[in-house]
Amino acid sequence: MIGAVIHHYHAARTELEAPGSPFAVTTEVVRGAPMKVFATAPAHMREVWENSAGFGDREYLVFEDERYTYAEVHAMVRKLAAHLVAHGVQPHDRVAIAMRNYPEWVISYWACVSINAAAVGMNAWRTAPEMEYAINDSEPKVLIADDERLERLLHMPEQRPMHIISVRSERPGTPWSEVIAAADPGSLPPIEIDPDDDATIFYTSGTTGFPKGAQLTHRGSVANVMNIVVMTLASAVAEQKAIAAGDITPPVPPATPPVAGAQSVIMAPTPLFHVTACNCLLHPATVTGGRVVLMYKWDAGRALELIERERVTNFSGVPTMSRELLLHPDWATRDTSSLQGMGGGGAALQPDLVGKIAGALKGGQPTTGYGMTETCGIITANSARWFIAKPDSCGPLVPTLEAKLIDEAGNDIAPSPDALGVLCVRGAVVIKGYLNRPEATHDAIRDGWLNTGDIARIDADGFVHLVDRAKDMVNRGGENVFCGEVETAIYHHDAVAEAAVFAIPDERLGEDVAAAIVLRPGATLTHDELTHFLAASIAKHKIPARVWFRDEPLPRNANGKFLKRELRDELLSAGD
Repeated sequence: MIGAVIHHYHAARTELEAPGSPFAVTTEVVRGAPMKVFATAPAHMREVWENSAGFGDREYLVFEDERYTYAEVHAMVRKLAAHLVAHGVQPHDRVAIAMRNYPEWVISYWACVSINAAAVGMNAWRTAPEMEYAINDSEPKVLIADDERLERLLHMPEQRPMHIISVRSERPGTPWSEVIAAADPGSLPPIEIDPDDDATIFYTSGTTGFPKGAQLTHRGSVANVMNIVVMTLASAVAEQKAIAAGDITPPVPPATPPVAGAQSVIMAPTPLFHVTACNCLLHPATVTGGRVVLMYKWDAGRALELIERERVTNFSGVPTMSRELLLHPDWATRDTSSLQGMGGGGAALQPDLVGKIAGALKGGQPTTGYGMTETCGIITANSARWFIAKPDSCGPLVPTLEAKLIDEAGNDIAPSPDALGVLCVRGAVVIKGYLNRPEATHDAIRDGWLNTGDIARIDADGFVHLVDRAKDMVNRGGENVFCGEVETAIYHHDAVAEAAVFAIPDERLGEDVAAAIVLRPGATLTHDELTHFLAASIAKHKIPARVWFRDEPLPRNANGKFLKRELRDELLSAGD
């Protein structure tokens, strides 16, 4: 099907990005390198926020039993912005935000970017020493933190001179309630913002050493939200073109069709201190006047309850979250008919999960977005029919990126549908660099080209297929085994709920393949049975030589990705 109708998708993209379109793409020199940009993009994130004021009394944020309209949040953003300026925050200063996904996180973020102060998204899962590192590295003028984070940070050996705003806490600092009780100034402070000023600093989760503070610019953040809008429109327009041409049949309408013009309702299950929830969920929802449903913490049962209660239209988390929803016993009894899209990013959506989502949703389709903190959000996106037809692809590039593949020596690989190499991208969404880390910046970005560290191929239709992380491979006696490929094969077994594949030391081969697996409730599977099952789909040398079956969920970081290094070390240290 895809080969016969892919031209409709390309036609839709061409129309949307053509000169004169609101999404027209052009090339400009940005920070010394030619980059694809939107010709008529808002200049900065403050403009994006101010444009949302027109949604007025429409609901914006939902947290447990708390509900806030756009008008209410705008008023609180103005008050906080005035408070920050009154306490010495000037353009290019930094404000650290350290808390759960509370409404105060969102308000703090918009206040920061509106006065040209970089919002430092503090990883709320970090230990006190790790948070102390980020504080000392980013040197914020103000810290806005909830009770749990304040408990850790107030015991720092050396306190930085910061103004502290305490959120949902009785600990020292100016109470949040006092900030928002102030008179509404009626407007934001007059501030100039350059498109290449820092909008946000998100700390990447490095595998070794301390994380790096990625500098996301206003230009990159604006481009990312426009990329998401274009990719969403292109998929819908392409489908209508294909239906009109008679190339595909119209989808079967759901029992309760969505109301035309109804508000989108987005669930944000991942932390706002990561680019996935902030730039790829909060930003698009705000631009389109959507409602954002926040969770105190991830819980599949609670998520299903909120999907039913709030009539959530789009669920976007990491793949493990979608899998947990489908496997949860309440999936069969909760009303999920409002869901029009389900999937997300942060990690590859396994092909088996694409089909399972498509089969489970009554009126929706699977979606995915591949991206990085270093690209202010998504690099590619795939959804609906195109995703079902190419379930092993994360989709085509977004409008403001160009791509190339390089080999291990850094040489460009000639374009070919079969070429395999490390993916590099260049465009408006690439970060300025890493805060205080010029060498790391130079290693990652050369002449505007960002080395993603992901091994990929780009097929004849321009769809990107991720193979694995360059560093997430098993070198088994000189043969490279991609962990992602093995995980995909394992997930095709109906008994498997979670699977992580990694390298373990081997005296003869150097490294060998191992896996940790969590089974679905009531399911059984042995190592021998798994080996027999995998032999039908992957080569013998790729089949895990050692398998651990665990009763508890696999360890994850704050964004839901499996912590393979910690998992491997734990399993090996425990012995047999």
